[in-house]
Amino acid sequence: MPHPMPPAGPQRVIAASNFVYTVGSGLYLTAGVLYFTQAVHLPASQVGAGLGIAGLVSLAVGIGVGHLADAKGARGVYAATLVVQALATAGFVLADRFWPFLVAVCVATGAKAAGLAARSPLIRRYGGDRPQEFRAYLRAVTNVGISLGAVLAGWAVQVGTLTAYQLLVIGNAAAFAVSAAVMFLLPAVPPGPVVEGPRWTALRDRPYLALTAIDGIMAVQFKVLTVAIPLWLVEATTAPRWLVSGTMVLNTVMVIVFQVRASRSIDSPASGGGAYRRAGAAFLLSCSFVSLSAGTPAWAAVVLLLTAVVIHTLGELWHSAGGFEVSFALAPDHATGQYLGVFGLGAGLAEALGPGLLIFLCITWGRPGWYVVGALFALTGLAAPLAVRWAQRPRGHLAVSRDARAI
Repeated sequence: MPHPMPPAGPQRVIAASNFVYTVGSGLYLTAGVLYFTQAVHLPASQVGAGLGIAGLVSLAVGIGVGHLADAKGARGVYAATLVVQALATAGFVLADRFWPFLVAVCVATGAKAAGLAARSPLIRRYGGDRPQEFRAYLRAVTNVGISLGAVLAGWAVQVGTLTAYQLLVIGNAAAFAVSAAVMFLLPAVPPGPVVEGPRWTALRDRPYLALTAIDGIMAVQFKVLTVAIPLWLVEATTAPRWLVSGTMVLNTVMVIVFQVRASRSIDSPASGGGAYRRAGAAFLLSCSFVSLSAGTPAWAAVVLLLTAVVIHTLGELWHSAGGFEVSFALAPDHATGQYLGVFGLGAGLAEALGPGLLIFLCITWGRPGWYVVGALFALTGLAAPLAVRWAQRPRGHLAVSRDARAI
């Protein structure tokens, strides 16, 4: 389990800001869709369309803001994204029709993607000798914060009134604003050095783009637990419905306890590629267990699904740790924000397209679809070490990075 408090200094500030932010995120992730459908009474089809459009709009934002964080200083840019996200989230209270909802959710989602890219240079600068390990710590803290936010959101869902849901939205926005304020306790990060050569180097780095695509395909696994397994459990198995919550709790606890530990042994791009390979094999095995849970007695379905979730979470730990390693280690120091913004494109596409793909294959098609999804993960994992070796060949931007550090 992550240490409750990192050493005093920049790491503690970043962790505290992250914790407050993720409590707010937990409020929204648990009840955000219900707010728009049950309290504001927007049609579910409009809410789904708006969230999909917002996901696509946010894809390009991270690259530009990541570059801005590299060029102008990451602390101020990151804090600005948090303020924008707070204002846009507060705007949900006024979004009683589709177009105001679409504008607010696009701005909020774009600011979230921008913030993830802008925070990356901060993690690299203040993360110590192993910023990848500090990033793993922050992911564990994220799960703690989201869990707490989910508990608080349960009150609004239980009460079910418009006022209760509006208080939830205001609490979400306030958490983002406090998170931004905490960031000003952090020492300012000076802008990176001006380097010669193409401005958007990350978009020209084909090996890094290949790894981005690989990570994007693997990132569909996050939707397996939140979309595919709940629908499968309810529609295709005799397992009790409370197990939907049980699977999420089991996954969250495992991530909190084991994410940092899983990342410690992954300390090079080569080991990161190997982690992707192990993750793909774990996802294939997990999908097989889920498929087998259909048509079995309730007790057997429970055992198979819980086993699948344990194996899936092991794969998730390896996938996340491998992504932390290759995304940081293969990005030049002077362009961390830009590169991590590009790397986030894969996860953004998975967020936008993953639910529909999984519903079509695993729910509409049924049992064979689970094996297809598992095989897709396994084959993608096998490709990762090859892409890492390609990325480790001498490249022009690495020489630029070394020259920049010498300035």
